[in-house]
Amino acid sequence: MSERFRSDPRLALRMTVTLFLLGLLYVVFVAVLIVLLKSWVLVVVIAAGLLGAQYWYSDRVALYAMRGRIVEAEEYPLLHGVVDRLCAVADVPKPRVAVADMDMPNAFATGRNADHAVVCVTTGLLRRLEPDELEGVLAHELSHVAHRDVAVMTVASFLGVIAGLVVRAAFYSHMFGGRRDQNTAVVFSVIMGVSAAVYVLSFLLIRVLSRYRELAADRAGALLTGQPSALASALTKVTGDIARIPTRDLRTSQAFNAFYFTPALGDHPHLARFFATHPPLEQRLDQLARISAELDAAARPGSGGSVEPGKAG
Repeated sequence: MSERFRSDPRLALRMTVTLFLLGLLYVVFVAVLIVLLKSWVLVVVIAAGLLGAQYWYSDRVALYAMRGRIVEAEEYPLLHGVVDRLCAVADVPKPRVAVADMDMPNAFATGRNADHAVVCVTTGLLRRLEPDELEGVLAHELSHVAHRDVAVMTVASFLGVIAGLVVRAAFYSHMFGGRRDQNTAVVFSVIMGVSAAVYVLSFLLIRVLSRYRELAADRAGALLTGQPSALASALTKVTGDIARIPTRDLRTSQAFNAFYFTPALGDHPHLARFFATHPPLEQRLDQLARISAELDAAARPGSGGSVEPGKAG
């Protein structure tokens, strides 16, 4: 079995560029709000408060929204055993382990850093997967924590959240705020337009990063366990089972697609491919097949081969 999670320079570069671009967008957005609302104290305090809340409490919010709860080793010994083994091999801190009581087979990782991370699996996932498949999924999720892309996604999604909140607040203020003069109407229109543009741009930047980070996590998890075929089997099984779940039962979960092992897309995934949080299943399986071939070649006597890190598709 490989030791430690392989670093991925391309993922690190993408995260840096995404955060830089979103940071510029955030500064422009706040500056426009200050000019329009003529109260920099109010804008800065609210923005800083929301960012701090999302950064510090993202793990609790995600667990609450997905009905997850922290579980101890006595309650789920097999699950904790797999996490313990993977963390020992990878030499990373053990995250808190949670289980969400839902039939949809899935898993996600959240938390602002490795010391405050949570790895959560659903009861539907535990029922469906074999032990080696579960190990592959958990290695995938732990790699998100090790690569720090969970924290980056949490911070990156903040701008879209606040832009969405501004759009809603401006809309309801316009609907229920009574009569407005012409200047107020102009300010309202500009706020709506800027907020909508910020939301769209942040949405697209996050999705581009999200698709690559899933490929990076697949690769790192497969190299850690040395069993890319088990992860491929889990991907195929989970994606197929999710596709059979009625779309109406997946709607509450779709807001968290960017954090899931496999997106909750229902039976019409092609409708959302352009804005997808994950690469297509075929691309993920092709990458795992290449990794399997690389590992086989490296294991041959006298081959002198090695698996190159950081090539996620």
